[in-house]
Amino acid sequence: MPAWIYSGTIDSVTAQTLLKPAVFIASLIPTIVLIYRAFTDNLGANPIEAIRLFTGDWTLYFLLVTLTVTPLRHLTGHHGLIRYRRMLGLFAFYYAVLHVLSYIILDQFFNWHAMWLDVLKRPYITIGIAAFVLLIPLALTSTKAMMRRFGGRWQRLHQLIYPATILGVLHYYWLVKADVRMPLIFAGLLAVLLVLRLPPAKRLILQLRQSPA
Repeated sequence: MPAWIYSGTIDSVTAQTLLKPAVFIASLIPTIVLIYRAFTDNLGANPIEAIRLFTGDWTLYFLLVTLTVTPLRHLTGHHGLIRYRRMLGLFAFYYAVLHVLSYIILDQFFNWHAMWLDVLKRPYITIGIAAFVLLIPLALTSTKAMMRRFGGRWQRLHQLIYPATILGVLHYYWLVKADVRMPLIFAGLLAVLLVLRLPPAKRLILQLRQSPA
């Protein structure tokens, strides 16, 4: 294992030149897989539904991974991990955009009236749209310039990721109806990540780090 990882420190130059591009490329792999499956006619009997579910799943994956960065940083002491949180959050928004577009373009083909009726009649769509709307200001204010402009308010604004992720999991749960195993797994992981942000959990993590091996 490279010394800069083993020692618990991540050199900024190494992070910029190696790790960040690697994380970026890895985050695009689901898109590449989806494109490959589409071009090889390997999306199943209902390709539109497959695309919608695939992009929705990866939206939740990236939201949960983004929420994992802070507790993992506290637990391991690898504070350089914070460099990747913004990128991971933007990829969550990217897959959310693909998810919404798959519904608007492929499923409804810009039939705004039908979509409006869906919003009124299907609670899971209403919840999903609410989750997406909450992600929009997070993506728009993700730059360093916006962080400086908002100051302390930036942190409060970006706490919207919590209700957005909760609504996203609820959207998934109401969508599947019958086989709710995956939504429950997402809910369980989200519950753990939220508990780890509570002050008692933070104190416990700090004690574990400080305790002798």
